[in-house]
Amino acid sequence: MRTLTRLFVAALITLMTFSAHADNSPLKLGVGLFQPDKDKNDATYRPLADYLSAKLNRKIELRTVNSWEGLAKSLANGETDLALMGPWGYVLANHQAGAQVISTILYDGKPEYHAIIITHPNSGIQTPADLKGKTFAFGDKGSTSGYLIPLHYLMTQGITPERYFSKIVHTSHQAIETQVTQGVLDAGADYNRNRNAMIEQGLIKADQSKVIWTSAPLPNDAFAVSKALADDAALIRQLQTALNAVGDVLKRQPNLLPPHYTGFVSRDNTFYKPIRDAGLATGKLQVK
Repeated sequence: MRTLTRLFVAALITLMTFSAHADNSPLKLGVGLFQPDKDKNDATYRPLADYLSAKLNRKIELRTVNSWEGLAKSLANGETDLALMGPWGYVLANHQAGAQVISTILYDGKPEYHAIIITHPNSGIQTPADLKGKTFAFGDKGSTSGYLIPLHYLMTQGITPERYFSKIVHTSHQAIETQVTQGVLDAGADYNRNRNAMIEQGLIKADQSKVIWTSAPLPNDAFAVSKALADDAALIRQLQTALNAVGDVLKRQPNLLPPHYTGFVSRDNTFYKPIRDAGLATGKLQVK
């Protein structure tokens, strides 16, 4: 009996030690390529990772993932524990692996943004109806504004992109803006935040980029956690408290987020229903 008791106590101590170690293990925060290159992206989001690390008293390892589709997969397969990700990427990660949103980022105080279609002002293109036979750029297939939402819009207009455009390319948001303003491409899909940022940074000129279509408001980028972490109620409360305080912290530490990003607001899975509906309507999301 004593032997069994000693074995039970030893096993309990081992389990407690393992749990303590697990609770203090580093968390991997994945972010999409919001900036023109990985180094700039890492520098931009390092302050947020450090802030969360201090609030959680836990190391946060920052990972830039260079495609929205890749970021969704990394959260789904456990390569990342937390992610600041586009809405479509979040919906995919939720659908495939039970990832859960806990907060939505605010842009100029709003939890929403817009997909857009752009062209060069001298292209002669006035509306999406003028795009037949033109070259067109989508973002990667994990992008909300660069792929899913403009694809859904085109389909509602009876347009099959593969038959409608003379050429389709998939590239980054930054490359779409650059190539359209240079006249390399006739038109492409982007989002208002990216276009505004590239104009402000001097990467493109406003008079060389014309918006010919704007979507309805879309839910902004999601701060999501893996299914495994979503069950840790205490950690989720800590994260939401820290994220909800970012707006006030920005007044003292303006580099905590990129320009125009003003904080986070708690949101749940229902906020992303418009994205899920577009995924189902286009056949890019399958009913389980």
